[in-house]
Amino acid sequence: MRPATGAVRSEPSDAALVARVLEGDPTAFRVLVDRHYAACGRFAYRMLGQREDTEDVLQETFVRLYRALGSYEERESFRGWLYRILVNECRSLARRRVRRERRFVSDDGVAERRAGPSGDHDTELRDVLQRALDGVEPPMREAFLLKYGEGFDYPAMAAMTGSSVSALKMRVKRARDAMRPELEAMLDDGA
Repeated sequence: MRPATGAVRSEPSDAALVARVLEGDPTAFRVLVDRHYAACGRFAYRMLGQREDTEDVLQETFVRLYRALGSYEERESFRGWLYRILVNECRSLARRRVRRERRFVSDDGVAERRAGPSGDHDTELRDVLQRALDGVEPPMREAFLLKYGEGFDYPAMAAMTGSSVSALKMRVKRARDAMRPELEAMLDDGA
């Protein structure tokens, strides 16, 4: 018998995939990684600003995720739970980077930064946004990216970061205020 035309095949939920992984299905974890890798990568890159660090954080995040799957409780959002791990990994790498940059400084006393101008408008826009984000303190950048980059609501952000909703709202506002001059300068230059 043929399936009815127009029948929609639904994708398994994240919770169903976790259950399959815990039952020994290795392909289910691959589906989870494929489903969330790109969004996690965008968040990590915006937080850290360097591709190498982003790859390190993603690898460690998904290793930690796999090891912790047995403690996942279906009543909480899998995406929020995953981002809690990702946020912690970004924080840890940022702390290690600060320690590393204190030790390894270029000859002129200034830590080297990545270079940037390119002819592509989208790339230019991403570079300006990244420069604006780089100028924001990590806790504010983190809150801004969780809110506007990933679309989390404040209660979910509070659960994953351990900060209060009011503190997160203030961090988002301060991040916007801090980024405004860089973004307005870009708009003025482009007009």
